[in-house]
Amino acid sequence: MKHGGTDSFWGGIVKSMGLVFGDIGTSPIYTLTVIFALTKPTEANVFGILSLVVWTLIILVTVEYSWLAMSLGRKGEGGTIVLKEILIRLLKPGRQIAFVGALSILGVSLLLGDGVITPAISILSAVEGLVLIPGLESLQQGTLILIAAVIAVVLFIFQFKGTDKVAKAFGPLMVLWFAALTVSGFVSIVSLPGIVKAVSPHYAIRFFMDNGLSAFFVLSEVILCATGGEALYADMGHLGRRPIIRAWYVVFMALVINYLGQGAYVLGHGTGKNLLFGMVLWEAPMLYIPFLVLTVVATIIASQALISGVFSIVYQGITTRIMPLMKIDYTSSHMKSQIYIGSVNWFLLCLVIFIMLIFRKSENLAAAYGLAVTGTMTITGIMMTMIFAHTTKKWKVPFACVVTLVDVLFLVSNLNKLPHGGYWSIILASVPLVTIVIWTRGQRALYRALKPLDVETFALSYQQIYEKGKNIPGTGLFFTREWKVIPPYVVHCVIRSNIIYERNVLISVVRTDEPYGLKSQLMTEISPGLDAFEIRAGYMEIIEIEKILKHNGIQIKVIFYGIEDISTANPAWKVFSTIKKLTPNFVQFNKLPSSILQGVVTRVEM
Repeated sequence: MKHGGTDSFWGGIVKSMGLVFGDIGTSPIYTLTVIFALTKPTEANVFGILSLVVWTLIILVTVEYSWLAMSLGRKGEGGTIVLKEILIRLLKPGRQIAFVGALSILGVSLLLGDGVITPAISILSAVEGLVLIPGLESLQQGTLILIAAVIAVVLFIFQFKGTDKVAKAFGPLMVLWFAALTVSGFVSIVSLPGIVKAVSPHYAIRFFMDNGLSAFFVLSEVILCATGGEALYADMGHLGRRPIIRAWYVVFMALVINYLGQGAYVLGHGTGKNLLFGMVLWEAPMLYIPFLVLTVVATIIASQALISGVFSIVYQGITTRIMPLMKIDYTSSHMKSQIYIGSVNWFLLCLVIFIMLIFRKSENLAAAYGLAVTGTMTITGIMMTMIFAHTTKKWKVPFACVVTLVDVLFLVSNLNKLPHGGYWSIILASVPLVTIVIWTRGQRALYRALKPLDVETFALSYQQIYEKGKNIPGTGLFFTREWKVIPPYVVHCVIRSNIIYERNVLISVVRTDEPYGLKSQLMTEISPGLDAFEIRAGYMEIIEIEKILKHNGIQIKVIFYGIEDISTANPAWKVFSTIKKLTPNFVQFNKLPSSILQGVVTRVEM
């Protein structure tokens, strides 16, 4: 991205608002409403809670994400998987690496679980503003859920178009949304200018001293103001670091002004159904309906950002081999990160509607929300602290430790939500978690059960058959995981069945731990008529195998690949076998021409 000139400076900020800040930007719709439903709106409480909200945004978003986490990237990509890749290079093999691997899988699972709750709570809370329109007060909750579900369905149906096209419209709309938050907050602050003092941290400390343990549990609602903070780091690859950090300062000011305005409104008017909507209705009744429409648009954009994030995480998971292969469509010719995964899209939609039906109201959903977010933030904190401790940036360790401690405090306060619906965030996160564990363990066990040969042993038998000269004209391609290790199906084809071509190529695709980069290497004459071809690609890289082969002068007559027929009594491996049957195999995933494909089945006992 060009950072010169005013156009790209503001252009980057506008784009970031559309892609990154939707989730945290829509938090004012429900955060204070939920908190004051549980806490009496006395002056001391209002000042204390506003102070907590402001300092949560400073510590958890500004310090943890925009200062600390965003200084750690690989080729501009961010996120839990990237932190894991950085750490694995710094640590010696052993328990620490296993610990980091487990943490990153947990982090990924929590984020994916979050991808279900965010769209549900954002869209529902916006639609609930309809009941403040004169004449619509008597709308049933069931009708509101139906409207929210229809909005969700439309949002998910349009995913296949790709976020690139939609994002162009998103930025300016989110700028309008943050402007509306700022203006409505400012007008309310004018009615009670003293509310600005709530920015001072001593009100938060006093709130703790006055309320003791119950103040600690209020933290589990305060965290709602920072949900979506993790997107700053996870979406770094889309836009680059600078525009996101610049945009965050603008967004931060808009959020703080709006929260202070809502605080002033509470002190003047008490609590009603929804504070943000109540405040706007009181300030400008004429503008209420346009504001409500803008709110719905903003929540759709927030959900969109999360859905793109989920696609991105799943794609990284597939290429780093922790998740099964799925059919992927690339929706943009110039932005590699723009992808669409149909199976994930429809599964997410079903879960979002299911969650709306179970919780019914946005404030009930707030009970389930927070656990996943604080869990993800704590994991990021621990991994960052470990990275800083192993690099030249040791001076950042104390800051990272303080932030992680704050994350842990929030996480512990959220544990009291478990019986009230919080268990749903654990159920939702356990779906990807169980899938990842079964898939990674299954792959390893399958590899051991297949008993592959090394290339030297294979070459001895191969050469004897090749030299008989009864070889098939043309080039045969054999897919292997790595060319030095020969899978059983190749042994079966070549040595048992004597299927040998004039030229035989062992091809392997290796994913590196860099996001991008593509190199290929041809190793000729391993044995007469036997070559090896290796493609090394970054985990976000899209590979066109056919083009690469043609470019290297390999004209294919037939492509062989292995299919495993697993027989097992172990229930976990039965699940693994089912996942393998349901998901596309390597050859389908890479869209190779079906007319020249030959699958060879190997029966495996696991």
